[in-house]
Amino acid sequence: MFGDRTKKLTSMLPLRMQNQMDGWFEALQVLMEVRDPRVLASLAPSGIRGLVFQRGKQGVPTQTRAHHSAHFDWSYPSDNPEMRALYTRAKTGQWNSDTTLAWGTSVDPYDPATPLLPEGFLDFDALERLGITLDAKERQRLVHSVASWMLSQFLHGEQGALFAAAQVTEAVQFFDGKLYGATQVMDEGRHVEVFHRYLDTKLEKLYQVNDNLFVIIDALMADSRWDMKFLGMQIMVEGLALGAFGTLYKQTKEPLLKDLLRYVIQDEARHVHYGVLALRDHMKVLSDSEKREREDWAFEVALLMRNRFLAYEVYEEWFEGILPRDKWREFVTHTPGMHQFRQTMFSRLVPNLREIGLVTPRLLPRYEKVGLLQYMGGLSADRLDGDGMIAELDHAA
Repeated sequence: MFGDRTKKLTSMLPLRMQNQMDGWFEALQVLMEVRDPRVLASLAPSGIRGLVFQRGKQGVPTQTRAHHSAHFDWSYPSDNPEMRALYTRAKTGQWNSDTTLAWGTSVDPYDPATPLLPEGFLDFDALERLGITLDAKERQRLVHSVASWMLSQFLHGEQGALFAAAQVTEAVQFFDGKLYGATQVMDEGRHVEVFHRYLDTKLEKLYQVNDNLFVIIDALMADSRWDMKFLGMQIMVEGLALGAFGTLYKQTKEPLLKDLLRYVIQDEARHVHYGVLALRDHMKVLSDSEKREREDWAFEVALLMRNRFLAYEVYEEWFEGILPRDKWREFVTHTPGMHQFRQTMFSRLVPNLREIGLVTPRLLPRYEKVGLLQYMGGLSADRLDGDGMIAELDHAA
């Protein structure tokens, strides 16, 4: 994560101080890797709040100042037939979590007949090579922790999506988009409800928001540009979440969680479709400078989201003080289940960035360098609805 000389010097410090230094260097590296100064200006304040001061982990509500303008149209035009059709689909697709999901289902996170995550999701042999030996019960507990951490980040992301959807509904300039946006606000509120209920009553474990996720949500809440809110939440966060939900849906054998994810995926597929519809034509009318900024912003946030899945919150609970932070990072980066998560997440994101015109020839070498170009040929959200996604996932399971 940092130079050999610096690493040698810090290795002489107590492990707790080594970990603290590693966290600071990692935060600094994230910010230093941002090439475009406008992207850095956009992300740096939230980066400092999230990565350095960890404002999402202070035990108090976070106050973020919003700067967008609300767009009223007193003529109420029907101005986007595709968004109107999506609005109709969303109205018929509403569901009541109290009656749709079987909350009476008994969930035992340690039952091998209905595992939350499949055997082999974590590479326990790799942990042993790092000097960590866990018995069978401890392994089950660690898998339970990792599953709870994932679902906790889904929950926090859905709260961000709830607030972003409300802001976008105010700010978007398509009236049919405002009507659709109202249904998304309802969807996101329902997602917050079901993920929190599952974590609270079934897994009985909730982790704090991951710092990288906090940075993105905080930056989007404060950005005054409606299309950046769309790009950040509808395409980036929702697109990556859709891939993550799909991976967990395919892998879990716990019936209530699988049913919950099936309904959430149906909603999320519409949300990302909405983002593609809103931005596909909008990107064509931006100036070259504005478009380049959005191209670079999307790429930088993609890398930041990739770093989101390092589960430091689990590390701090289980291994802080007995395992160096950089060794945990190496483990969680290469462990099979997390590797699969990253692959599926980006297979959903990159095609949407391509569809709205943000993966340009200028950016192709950068996408190729970080291994994301392989996902370029996938279907974008406007060509794959929720039913199609579920059918694809069931076929692959």
